[in-house]
Amino acid sequence: MNGLSLGRRRALLGALALAQPWASPLAAATGAPGASGTASAAAGPEGIAVPMRLATAWRAASSPAGVSPDRVGVLEIDWASGHVRVVADVPVAGRAHGLLALADGGFLAVANRPGRWLLRCDARGQVQQRLSIDDERPRRTFNGHVEMSGKGGKGGEGDTGDWLYTTETDPATGDSWLSVRDARTLVRVSQFAAGGRDAHQFLRARDGSLLVAIGGIVRDREGRKIEAERMAPSLVRLAPESGRLLGQWQLDDPRLSIRHIAWARERSGALANEVSGAPLLGLALQAEHEQEDRRRNAPTLATWDGASLRIATADASAGGYAGDIAAGPGGGFVISAQKARRGLWWHPARPERLTPVAELTEPCALATVDGGAGVLISAGRGVARWHAREAPAMLPWPVALAPDNHWVVLRGA
Repeated sequence: MNGLSLGRRRALLGALALAQPWASPLAAATGAPGASGTASAAAGPEGIAVPMRLATAWRAASSPAGVSPDRVGVLEIDWASGHVRVVADVPVAGRAHGLLALADGGFLAVANRPGRWLLRCDARGQVQQRLSIDDERPRRTFNGHVEMSGKGGKGGEGDTGDWLYTTETDPATGDSWLSVRDARTLVRVSQFAAGGRDAHQFLRARDGSLLVAIGGIVRDREGRKIEAERMAPSLVRLAPESGRLLGQWQLDDPRLSIRHIAWARERSGALANEVSGAPLLGLALQAEHEQEDRRRNAPTLATWDGASLRIATADASAGGYAGDIAAGPGGGFVISAQKARRGLWWHPARPERLTPVAELTEPCALATVDGGAGVLISAGRGVARWHAREAPAMLPWPVALAPDNHWVVLRGA
């Protein structure tokens, strides 16, 4: 299961009542390409001087009787004044997981597996639409991620389009599907097989095709892991109109589940691999070995260059578990090593190592800012900001809360 289990989230909320804002300082990267601990005099549109709004999910420390403690909402981060503000706080029926920022400043949020709801919020975080899929046929459950087609359904880097895609599971067979949904009504209009079990996050490629992270884990109807020996993770490429299989890639170790993915960025913000010029996809891995030492020493980052899928580094400092991944400086990636309490940076010019950039309690959700030069890290006690050219910064949450796996910067923020 990704992120915090219910027991771990409850324990974190209990500890927050007595804890100081931070367990340890955020560390600037040292000895890594492009790293700097010196603050920049000027900040860009996503820089530290401008308040930012992010859509995210969390579990509240307390909730009125009959109201779910699971929330979706909007946080405003004002680095200049040193405050985080809860702009919107919406109770939802169970854990939220993936979020998608929309061009109008709003966002979509979808339930964690085995999820049954999808909602759309406006730029203020107010709910505009709620969809329950309990009555849809054939029956499916959400796997926790949603993506939008490109303009006119052709894919690309834009986030406006006619269709939504959601990864889903058939509870009767365990097979994964991609549903195609009307972006206006959220209603399913088509569907196709995702190419394996436990399909999770997916992204569009430049040509509009869909790249799907197949976790490969066999699960029961409640989403619990079973029959680990049958794991078959892979990266799948599908045609967005028909679901036709365009390619499939696997790692040598079938116990490395592929969960979350991100495109690398150049300093200009374009999708690219700084070394080869070809698009580079980063894949966050979660080890599922029975032996604790094998899990702890397993790699946690793979890359795909359009032709081959390979382990990016054997560095085991993430402890075998990457909760999230985001584009980082210099065409690299930052991963959240949630169990190792670290944020780690991989750079293609130094591929053999992961450079620690943060030491935090329960770091997980990541968001790329400033065209890939910086990353926001949501952690157990607050938000941290690491930047390759500016001083690191951190702020505590305004109330006790246990953040979930993902967040996204909203348009206009």
